[in-house]
Amino acid sequence: MFFTPFTILILAAFGLSLWASFRVKGTFKKYDDVAISSGMTGAEAARRLLDANGLSHIPVQHVPGNLTDHYDPLAKAVRLSDAVYGSNSVAAVSVACHEVGHAIQDKVQYPMLVARHRIFPVVNFSSGIAPLLLLGGFFFKIQGLLLLGIILFSAAVLFQVVTLPVEFNASSRAKDLMIKMGIIRNNEERGASRVLGAAALTYVAAALMSVLQLAEYLWIFTNRQED
Repeated sequence: MFFTPFTILILAAFGLSLWASFRVKGTFKKYDDVAISSGMTGAEAARRLLDANGLSHIPVQHVPGNLTDHYDPLAKAVRLSDAVYGSNSVAAVSVACHEVGHAIQDKVQYPMLVARHRIFPVVNFSSGIAPLLLLGGFFFKIQGLLLLGIILFSAAVLFQVVTLPVEFNASSRAKDLMIKMGIIRNNEERGASRVLGAAALTYVAAALMSVLQLAEYLWIFTNRQED
């Protein structure tokens, strides 16, 4: 009941997720010690990119915490953490500009971002109830509950998959703009690529694990149907 053909793959994906988490922290720490030659802080770089892209109405706000940086599409604000807001490191500026990439996506209505926003309310609801339905279906052998749990869990998986192009596109926009506007120069480009690439890997690992879990649930459901 607890071991399926997907179990080893899921454990491997979990290992990848842990490694990706350590890598993003290690990469950020490494390039947090490397100051950019332009001397801009994360907040200043974000402000410059926003203004250059017709987003001067969007504030750059300081939020507490570590790697709590995000773009809030409802409040229309870029929020930067303690380690990013006032730092002029390659790591900090790269993260700040990545969040501006999301703001630009919002402005141009990037299709995958629009899709993610539309899926979010469903995921917000299903993420709380799906585990209960899945557990009920497994232990009480109620196929209807199991199927409903799988359907709701599928929404979360879809959200993870749609997130991938959103994050990669935001990083690509950020790097292109940082180079074009002279925020990073020469060998700093390599550091920015590594910081953004390490962050992207965490999303890849999360999506892979979710897809494998969904495949496992479908395998269990199908085999119980046959029994």
